[in-house]
Amino acid sequence: MMSIKDIVNNAHSRWMDSDGPESDIVVSSRVRVARNLTGIPFPHMLDTEKAKEVINAVRLALDNEQVKNIAGEPELINLDELSPVDRQILVDKHLISPDMLNNFQNKAVIMWQDGTISIMINEEDHLRIQCFLSGLQLTEAWEIIDQVDNGLEQTLDFAFSEKLGYLTSCPTNVGTGIRASVMLHLPGLKLTKQLGGVLGATGKLGLTVRGLYGEGTEAVGDLFQISNQITLGQSEEEIIDNLISVSRQIMSQEQAARRALYKNRREVIEDRVFRAYGILKHARILSSEEAMRLFSDLRLGLGLKAVTGIRFKLLNELMVKIRPAFMVKIAGKEMSTYERDTFRAGLIRKEFEA
Repeated sequence: MMSIKDIVNNAHSRWMDSDGPESDIVVSSRVRVARNLTGIPFPHMLDTEKAKEVINAVRLALDNEQVKNIAGEPELINLDELSPVDRQILVDKHLISPDMLNNFQNKAVIMWQDGTISIMINEEDHLRIQCFLSGLQLTEAWEIIDQVDNGLEQTLDFAFSEKLGYLTSCPTNVGTGIRASVMLHLPGLKLTKQLGGVLGATGKLGLTVRGLYGEGTEAVGDLFQISNQITLGQSEEEIIDNLISVSRQIMSQEQAARRALYKNRREVIEDRVFRAYGILKHARILSSEEAMRLFSDLRLGLGLKAVTGIRFKLLNELMVKIRPAFMVKIAGKEMSTYERDTFRAGLIRKEFEA
């Protein structure tokens, strides 16, 4: 069984395997629910003693057999027991949110197995339980979360209103407390200049679009997170079904855009793909932004089967490996921007030679 220390020492996470359905476009699916304990202030109002009380209550709830039967023995670790680099790696792997790095002394994380299931403690809510899976597997992720949630509720008294549902720190999460999202790779829509219209229409369907690392972050490498906005007035299954339906519509439009590009501009697309491949294999200096753009072009080539011999899994892992925190982990030292850019290029070359 992988420990949390093992997880931060390894760029790979289970969701990166690209063995889920539609993984040429849907990189990952995530379902998260927010829960709070009755009688304890929300995290932004917690003092150190109350924060520890929440952590200890959750620690005791993990001993429930129903929880253990879901995915084996979980591990809980306080964030202040991890180095700044290790905390950032958990963010880069999407296992905790960037907000967890603020006032981390009063926060903890729980993980099962290889990080497929994790719980953030004392982030915006007392508990944020999440499941990450490869490809379009929102229903499967929700079923796992539901089991974990029900198991914890055998011990923990969650704040709940018969009228409003689960009570949360942010009013936008009141009700089911669920936030479901898919990470989509949409280069075809971008190249055909349809992206703005397609993503703009999602807001009318109760969805929102975010960048690679969630709210307030930019979309890099043509990767976009699409998630539900509404948590009140619909069941979890209705929210999941709506997101799946819209995701399939966007996937269909992306596939059509890719086919049209490859049919009408085959040489241009292949040139773009193989230039990216060549630069990644031979470059001596690469910024993070340039590398992500090149990964996007190569990922498009893999989806079109214009290039073979590379797995989506490698590109998913490299998204973590080329981040500053993981490069510090590998190199064992802090680096300047120039040193990072040369180290990054060397790391990518090595992976493509393997």
